[in-house]
Parts: sequence; structure tokens; C-alpha cells
Amino acid sequence: MVSRHACRFIVLMFMVGLNLRPAMSSVAPLLNRLQENAGLSASAAGVLTTLPVLFLGLTAPLAPMIGRRIGSERALSAALLLLATGLWVRVLPFPGLLYVGTAMAGSAIGLAGTLLPALVKRELPANADLLTGLYTMALCLGGALGAGLSVPFMQWLGDWQASLVSWALLALTTLIVWMRYAPAPNNASVLQRPAAQPLSALLMQPLTWQVMLFMGIQSSMAYIVFGWLPTLLIARGYTEATAGWTMAVSIMCQLISALSAPWFARLYRDQRPALLLVLLCTALGLVFLLAAPLGWRWPGAVLLGLGQGGSFSLALSLLVLRTANERLAGQLSGLVQGGGYTLAALGPFGVGLLLQAGASTQHIAWLLLGLIGICCGFALLAGRQRQLDDHNGQLQVHHR
Repeated sequence: MVSRHACRFIVLMFMVGLNLRPAMSSVAPLLNRLQENAGLSASAAGVLTTLPVLFLGLTAPLAPMIGRRIGSERALSAALLLLATGLWVRVLPFPGLLYVGTAMAGSAIGLAGTLLPALVKRELPANADLLTGLYTMALCLGGALGAGLSVPFMQWLGDWQASLVSWALLALTTLIVWMRYAPAPNNASVLQRPAAQPLSALLMQPLTWQVMLFMGIQSSMAYIVFGWLPTLLIARGYTEATAGWTMAVSIMCQLISALSAPWFARLYRDQRPALLLVLLCTALGLVFLLAAPLGWRWPGAVLLGLGQGGSFSLALSLLVLRTANERLAGQLSGLVQGGGYTLAALGPFGVGLLLQAGASTQHIAWLLLGLIGICCGFALLAGRQRQLDDHNGQLQVHHR
């Protein structure tokens, strides 16, 4: 039977996860309007879509250190406050604040997204991989709401600034609930002790790099979709609202695979079959959306959503499955998300440069398929049943 403490933590985890994607997905359906009203070029719009991912990657490695210094619970409260502030700052009518607020929101997402997997490992270690799937489902739902409601909010509220700033209310509500019901600090938690292993020891392990590169490449594809899919679909003949809802349907389908992929992976000896399956779905979805006739858009949206939701869920699951304790999970989470998202930031910016240079949607599709091929190679390595452990004081990789 699930305890009241466990249920309360799961609800809190879901609420926090719900906040960690609208800041990015809400911009994409309005990107054409932002370019017109703010005078942004394609490369400047690429910077705007890249900034949150870049700062997410830059701040993620700081999360374990901040968590040890002030406590993971307080650190998560600070991240939610920073997120709400960034969402408000980016719509103020002053030059440059659109970028400053976007960077602040990305930093907040990096901190919160790194702290949560370690808290899951601490609070409910026996089912950490399955709860990571539930957390990923919250991320996907938040992303879908951001993509699907941006244009309706703009129409209801009167302008794109009001649409974007409305997501700050969700962050503030979650902050209030988190501060009231957050789990009590655990003084015995390894997250709050000095790290027994230097980060250089983790970086010397090939397994760290395999998980990081898988995370980075699949995240790069995800943020290209977040930042540019509606623009690419509009270029193919979709209306602004239809493009936004197509992306929303895709993200909604991520809910299914985000929750089910970790369960499916448990049917096999390791995670490699599940990883390859979700990457295949992603590839087929991109082909249907960006290269096939327009009539294939709904199968494409479904397959893309199933593939991306599953790949992200499994990538986060690897952070807890490839570590023996919560402290190592926190360290690996910071390194993998920091390096992975910094790498992922190159994707949206690169697509902006390619579009400005005259690349077609078919060119972008081929680029993404090439990335998926590379990602399959790292999936075969990261998906093996291995685990980082330091119970004897020395970091080692155990075969399970």
C-alpha cells in the first residue's frame, strides 16, 4: 500500500514537472509573431529558442552543490521562484529582457530538473525508474499545454506577452504548494554530504559519457521540435493554430510513452530494445511530418510523440538505473544534464542558421534522421545493464 508521504511526494513531483516545459514550448507557436513584432531574424529566433536549453545545461551541474549547501528542498523552491520571475521578465517592454528572462527560465529549469531525480532516488528508491516515467509524463503534459494553449491564450488575452506571462501563475502556485508540503530535509541524505567522489572520477568513466551523449542528442532533437516544428509546418502550408495543435498532439502522445517506456524496458534484460524502439518511432514521425504528404501529419504527430516521450523518459531513468545510490544519482544527473543540454542547445540554434541560409524542411528532416542514427549507437552502449558504484570508496562500474 502506498503511504500518505509517498502519495504527497508523487503529487508534488508531478506539479513541479508540469512547470518545466511550458517556458519553452509556449514560444514555438508564437515564434512567427515574435519575429514580426520584435523584428527577430531567423538566427535571432534561433538564439531565443537556444537560450533556455543552453542555460539549462550550464546550471544543471550546479544543482547538487546548491542542494548540499542549502538543502534540496530549499533549492527547488528557489528554482521555482526564479522560473516565475524569468517568465515575467521576458515580456517586459525593454530591449534585451526577452532574452534575459528566457535565460533565467532556462536556469531555473536546469536546477529543478536536476534536483528532482535525486530526490526521487532518496524518497522512493525501490521504484525510482517508474516514478521517473511519471515525472516525465508531467514534463510532457506541461509541454503539450504550453504548445496547445499559447495561440488560444493570445487570442483570449489580447497579445502574445500576456499569453507567455500567464505561465508564471502556474509556477507561483506550485511554489506555494511545494513550500507548504515539501518533504522534510533528510540530514542523513547523501545529497547533503560532501561528495565522496570528485566529478573528474565520473568523467573518466565511459558510462558517464555514453549516458550524457545519448541524453544530449535525444534532447537536441526534442528542443528542435519545441523550437521549430510549428515554423517548419507553417512553411509546409499549415495555419498557425493548426501547427501549434499538431505539436500539442505530438506532445500529448508523449504522455503515453513517458509513463509506459520504463515498464516496457523492464520486460527485457536491459534497456537497449526499448531505446531502439522509441528512436525508430521518432524517426518515422519526423519523416511523416517533414517529408511525407500532408495527409500523414496525424500518424506522424503520434509516432513522433511516442518516440520522443519514451526516449526522454528512458534517458532520465538511466540516471537512476546507472547509479547505486542517491548521491551518485545527483552527481550523474548534474553532469549528464549539464553536458547533455549544453550539447542539445546547438540543435535549435543550428536549425535557425540553416533556415536563414535557405535550408528546406527536407534538409532539416535529413539532419534529424542523421542525429537519430548516431543516437542509436549511444543507446546500444548506455542501455547495457551496468551501474556506477563507490561503496568501497573507489568509483567502479559493476555489471548487473
